[in-house]
Amino acid sequence: MRAARQAAMGRVRLGATILSIVFALVLAALGCSRPLATLEAAGGPLILERSEIQSSSSRSQRIVAIAKKHLGTPYMWGGSSPAGFDCSGFVMYVYALVGVSLPHNAAEQYQHGVLVTRERLEPGDVVFFDGLRHDGIYIGGGRFIHARRSGGGVIISGLGESWYRTRWVGGRRL
Repeated sequence: MRAARQAAMGRVRLGATILSIVFALVLAALGCSRPLATLEAAGGPLILERSEIQSSSSRSQRIVAIAKKHLGTPYMWGGSSPAGFDCSGFVMYVYALVGVSLPHNAAEQYQHGVLVTRERLEPGDVVFFDGLRHDGIYIGGGRFIHARRSGGGVIISGLGESWYRTRWVGGRRL
């Protein structure tokens, strides 16, 4: 009886290990540079570390804080520095400062991360508009920060504003 119980426990542990590996592979395939879950070295079950949960929230806060520091920076077509930004250059620059490498093109940036509906946006998510020709960073409260050609460069706008509401494409969580 004891041998049967140990064999069953071994199968359960093996199953949990396989599920953990599959989960890690799925996260890697989605482009997550650092999964929120880790596998114990001894082959134990999936463990979610508290510091890793908190780091996701603090990273979002850092993204928003970095983006807000550049409010008023002028618009510059092809720009990706504090001397001047275009929309995708601004997103690329902010994310690079938190260790995420993105291309300098809104349509290509849309290929990164996980799709997020408008209702599930969280601060730090990237928002896309106008057939993937424009993007920005969601800051919460229905607002996002972006580099806009007309209107003074890096500004904060509302998702509910007519132009953005009617040209909404989607959001991505990186």
